[in-house]
Amino acid sequence: MFDIKSLDRIIKETLEAIERGKVQLYDIAENSIWEIARVKEELAGVNKSVAETIHQVDETVIEEKKARLKLVEVSKDFHRYTEKDIKAAYDNAYMLQVELVKLREREKLLRHKRDHLEISLRRLQNTAQKAEKLVSQMGVVFNYLGGGLKDLNLKINELQKTQEMALGIIRAQEEERKRVAREIHDGPAQSMANIVMRAEFCLKLLDMEPEKVRDELIALQHLVRSSLTDVRKIIFDLRPMVLDDLGLEPAIKRYLSNYNEQYGLQINYLFFGRQRRLDSTVEVALFRIIQEMVTNIRKHARAKNAVVKIELLRKKINIYVKDDGIGFDPDLVMSDKDGEGYGLIGMRERIQLLRGEMNIVSAPGQGAAISVSVPLDSN
Repeated sequence: MFDIKSLDRIIKETLEAIERGKVQLYDIAENSIWEIARVKEELAGVNKSVAETIHQVDETVIEEKKARLKLVEVSKDFHRYTEKDIKAAYDNAYMLQVELVKLREREKLLRHKRDHLEISLRRLQNTAQKAEKLVSQMGVVFNYLGGGLKDLNLKINELQKTQEMALGIIRAQEEERKRVAREIHDGPAQSMANIVMRAEFCLKLLDMEPEKVRDELIALQHLVRSSLTDVRKIIFDLRPMVLDDLGLEPAIKRYLSNYNEQYGLQINYLFFGRQRRLDSTVEVALFRIIQEMVTNIRKHARAKNAVVKIELLRKKINIYVKDDGIGFDPDLVMSDKDGEGYGLIGMRERIQLLRGEMNIVSAPGQGAAISVSVPLDSN
């Protein structure tokens, strides 16, 4: 028999975790509000400095023009002026030119800092809004789950299965977090540390060997571009923007094209049906399932060629993925929970949540074929 008390305990712990999450989101929102106030204050100071610098530039431009006119005057009529007067006029004009260059460079730097602060302010305001929205949504979830405790005894079998799938998804999420953390640590984090050291080196070169600063800045530019590429790849892995903008079919098409270029795996992509948008949850789940299938082919199948076929019908979507790799024993792999079953267990759980079916046909030395069918709400 299923232990109802145990299920109650799990639900209560989940509610407590959600409550802790709400507190953490409150902290994020409050910290964002504090940071917004600080950035606004700093931005006001920078705006004031920009205005003062612009005023100084305008005044210096006028003074510099006067000095140049004076220099022209004493140069033309050198009989009326002594050598000392001419030198003084020249020195004054040169000093004002140098001062004008410095002021304009200061104005440029201040404007750049102001623009950066404005971007940071917008991002912080967006973060604060999202945090407040999430707090509200988590409150709704908390109330919903709290009221659902009264009906637990009527849904024990269903909740037991859901619990197992939920735990599997949590494990998959934790593995994904670890993977992303490793990618960030080994990629952008290392690059950012290198950028900081390179920037400090450039500052030292400005005083010691300024002629080498250009080469260092070019190298630094390449490093920043490389880091940006890594960050964009991580962002795409987390949530491809094309999936939100255009839908499942274009996202899969672009993903497979990039995969071909990156790993050299020849994937033939076929799509049948009338392209249309699906529920965002379904699109994300199906994209992750196909992503997992393709990753398995690269990691385990040792395949040279693969086929990904999508058939979008009115009431369901069918997905078929086949490779010419080394194959495997489906029963053996699916029973190997410690080895995570090549990710097939996680795929099966995702598909079950979508009320779909998955079928695997494979044997050692004969490649593998996986077919998935998921029902859709009629539009």
